[in-house]
Amino acid sequence: MSAAADAGPATPARREEHRLRIEPASGWPGFGARELWAYRDLWRLLVWRDLRVRYAQTALGAAWAVLPPVLTTLLFTVVFGRFVRVPSDGAPYAVFAMAGLVPWTYFSGALSAAGASTVSSAHLFTKVYFPRLVIPLAPVAAAGVDFGVSLLLLLALMAATGIRPLPVAVAAVPLLLLLMMAAAAGVGCWLAALNVRFRDVKHLTPLLVQLWMYASPVAYPLSVVPERWRAVYALNPMVGVVEGFRTVLLGTGTLTPGLLAASAATSVLLLVTGAAYFRATEDRFADFA
Repeated sequence: MSAAADAGPATPARREEHRLRIEPASGWPGFGARELWAYRDLWRLLVWRDLRVRYAQTALGAAWAVLPPVLTTLLFTVVFGRFVRVPSDGAPYAVFAMAGLVPWTYFSGALSAAGASTVSSAHLFTKVYFPRLVIPLAPVAAAGVDFGVSLLLLLALMAATGIRPLPVAVAAVPLLLLLMMAAAAGVGCWLAALNVRFRDVKHLTPLLVQLWMYASPVAYPLSVVPERWRAVYALNPMVGVVEGFRTVLLGTGTLTPGLLAASAATSVLLLVTGAAYFRATEDRFADFA
């Protein structure tokens, strides 16, 4: 018997294994903007999923994008415009109310969806690695579609009542939208991270949204707030956004650059702290999923 036969069958060369160890960031976690950009295709996929699921198997379909602000505008017009006689800074109250409800509806919807996103997507955490921050940011982007439709409806109502937006609105509206997205994403990240461990958050969120609306100049103008309290009141990020929309679209309002800057600073602070807290706790999401 030959030596080759004694050696037995040839074995394939042992393949070298490469393993990637993923650990939470130490120190300031940051946003991971480069990684988020690398996973932009996943972000688009999740945005499309949220849009498709939102209107799947519904009788009215995309009409749900405009029904909330329209029906709430009608209710506010009757209750606050007719019965309570809330001032509207010279604009028809229906247009005044809708100019506040369009940004508010976006903010409340995006905040609520982002806050619930980690629980609804919990099955993804243990399957494959991706930047977890994509999960709460996707609903914030998806809600922008509803905002665009509602804004077109508001512009149509303004045209029907003879109101023309100021020329500065072309540049101001995208800026105000960015502030809304920053605030919604920031609060959404806080709620999404807390919701994984404390399921009380899902019960707290509707109450938070309801109280926040009445603490914002949605049904009433900023002018009814005493001037000595406006600086503190403007720390609510939606104060500058809502009053900013009315200022550039309706030509009304008492918003000053200082008040807008205060609201913008709060929006940025919410975004930075929310994203930082989310990234600091994301390594424990799979334990509670």
